[in-house]
Amino acid sequence: MLKFDRQGFVPVIIQDVASHEVLMVASMNEESFRLTRETGQTHFFSRSRNKIWHKGEESGNVQEVRAIFINCEENSLLIQVVQRGGAACHDGYASCYYRRLEPDDSYETVAERIFDPAVVYASAKEQTVSAEQNSPLTADSMTPEQEKKLEAELRQLYGVYLYLRDHDLSEESNTSRLLQEHSQSYLVSRLADELQELAGVQMGEHVHSGRKSDTVLEGSQVGYWLFLIAAGLNVPYNDFAPHEALLAGYRGQYNDAKAIEQRQECLSLISSEQVTTATQGLRPGFAQIGWACASAGVNPLEPAEYDLDQMRRKGLVK
Repeated sequence: MLKFDRQGFVPVIIQDVASHEVLMVASMNEESFRLTRETGQTHFFSRSRNKIWHKGEESGNVQEVRAIFINCEENSLLIQVVQRGGAACHDGYASCYYRRLEPDDSYETVAERIFDPAVVYASAKEQTVSAEQNSPLTADSMTPEQEKKLEAELRQLYGVYLYLRDHDLSEESNTSRLLQEHSQSYLVSRLADELQELAGVQMGEHVHSGRKSDTVLEGSQVGYWLFLIAAGLNVPYNDFAPHEALLAGYRGQYNDAKAIEQRQECLSLISSEQVTTATQGLRPGFAQIGWACASAGVNPLEPAEYDLDQMRRKGLVK
């Protein structure tokens, strides 16, 4: 089982699957490791920015995972990838190791630059701004059939988390391990991070591949941590009715101030040591997913369906 250090990180070497050239070295935490395995593309944790980042989120030079190897002490990873765009380095080179250290401590560049970072990253930023300006900001009504489907899917998802809580599958499931550890404070801290990232998508401050797809991804992450908290507290589904809360947020037409107030309410309540009070914090959390979906013009079914697809890949649902 992969062992993260005391700060929650593990070093990762990225290697080209064909040439075996070392492309870069980075860090992963549990969440970025999970995202890497689920999406098939590398995600890392930036300590300087204190956030998860999807490799290639701005340049488009994503890394498609082909194999993951773990060392003998289970405390580092080697990941072989197909490097799209031909450049892994943000400076525009194929590998981050494009300079040779000379005896006099000077550097000699020994590789050719593939792209100009000033051009590529400026273009990515312009495309993000354009997409945000063109995104619909009004929520379409959902049919009764869609509402029933949303409830059914969220009930199914919660059932999986309860199963992973009641059956110790820690060796094969990080989610099950988190539920066995009963570290409510850690779950709340991760929820706070994901709520901020979901809001950041709507403000154009947190970009992976586009506002709609990022809303689905980050919305599913918020739901993930909310469900883990609910399962840890053993809250019955009907006591927090996430489908109702999500739809209330979707139809609420919140302004930015209201959305911020709702996030603060969620975290304040859910941090309580009293189960009844913490349970009350689950609803505004799910409402935030609905608010984000409405803001980005995303059907609120999509984050739940994204999560279910991941569960199917793991064999947890049919």
